[in-house]
Parts: sequence; structure tokens; C-alpha cells
Amino acid sequence: MTNGKDATLHQRILSDIERQIVSGTWPPGHRLPFEVDLAAQYGCSRMTANKVLTHLARTGLIERRKKLGSFVSQPVAQAAVLEIHDIEAEVRSLKLPYSYRLDKRVVRSAEAGDAQQLDLPEGSGILDVTALHLAGERPFCIEERLISLATVAEAVDESFEQIAPGPWLLSRVPWSTAEHRIYAQSATAAVAKALAIPRGTAVLIVERRTWDGGGPVTFVRFVYPGDRHTVVARFTPGSENVSRG
Repeated sequence: MTNGKDATLHQRILSDIERQIVSGTWPPGHRLPFEVDLAAQYGCSRMTANKVLTHLARTGLIERRKKLGSFVSQPVAQAAVLEIHDIEAEVRSLKLPYSYRLDKRVVRSAEAGDAQQLDLPEGSGILDVTALHLAGERPFCIEERLISLATVAEAVDESFEQIAPGPWLLSRVPWSTAEHRIYAQSATAAVAKALAIPRGTAVLIVERRTWDGGGPVTFVRFVYPGDRHTVVARFTPGSENVSRG
């Protein structure tokens, strides 16, 4: 039976190691101290040290390799089906008033970077839109979107002054495939100003590309303040269904 001292030491060692890993002080591939070294460092039994390492391995933070030791796990990319949500509905679900502001709308030819993002040849006609979605008086997210005019020709006649491109596209284009990419980075000066946050603050970025049978439809990048947004994906093993919310 584990006594109170062992339990306290277990939690202390566990917390210390988790902090080192989560903070990035111990990056992926870093070798942890051996059991005997942990025991000496914390003045505990090797059994207590072993239990800590076993717990960390079970949660996926570390890998235990026979005769080599324990190492911080490499991050594993996982694919999940995400619903395509209406941002207005997201804001109203928070019981906040929603508003939308169009900042840029330009019809132009795709450049090298655009062509890669939208999976189109350079020179293809695109609509370049930047907008800001607000929740109450606070910026909710920045929307940066490219629309293929070869696939959605009627977009050239829509001003997007009153309606955001997302719901407009969903009501007109029966897309068949979507790809999401989600990552975090520090806010640039321009992003920080638009979102009313300090420069360097963490922001969450959700990028999406969609296609229909006729080719690429749109590429969009949503930029959210990192402390005000979460991404939730619900899926089942082997599920191939794509929600079209």
C-alpha cells in the first residue's frame, strides 16, 4: 500500500516532468533521467520513480525503450473530420451579438503563393477577401479568403458587404471534399492590431480548402485570439462522413 509520503513524491516528480515537457524545456526526443537517477534526485524509491515513468508512458508524453531509457514522445499528427461551421452561429452560441466587417475585396490573378493555397495555376482568376468577425464589441476572428472564379464565377458579382463569404458559398456550392490545417503562432503587428491583442500573443489559425467536382472552391484562413477559441472534432472509428454544417 502506498503511504502518504510516496504519494506526495509521486505527484511532485510527475508534475515536475510534465512541466519540463509541456514548456518545451525537454523537447521531443529528449532522454529523461533513468529511474535510479530520479530516485537519487528526489530521495525516493526506484519503485516510485518507475510508477511515474509508467504513468507518463501511458498518457503518451514519453516513450520507454528497453535498455535505452525513456524519451519525450514525438508529436503525432492526427486527422479528424471537422464540421464547417457558420461563424455567426458560433458567436451567437456564446450569447453575444454578431457583426461582420468587410475590409478588402479584390478581383485579381493568382500569384505563386495563391496558386499553391488554392490548387490553381498561376494567372487564374480569384477573388481575394479579408474580413473581420466580431462578438459584441470584441474581434472574434480574422477571415482571409481566396475564391476560385473558375469554379464559382458568380462570386465576382457579390459584394460581400452584407454577407460573409462562408455562408454565401455554403448556400451555393455543393463542395465534396474539405481539408483542415490547424496550428498556433505569435500574432504579428497587423494581426494584433486587428484582433485588439498585444503583439506576440498566441493566435489559433484554422486553414481550410474545399473542392467540388469541378475543381477547387476556396482557401480560407481564420485567425482567432488563442485564449478565446477551441476546436472540437467529433468522429467515430472508420467514419468517412463529412458534416456540411
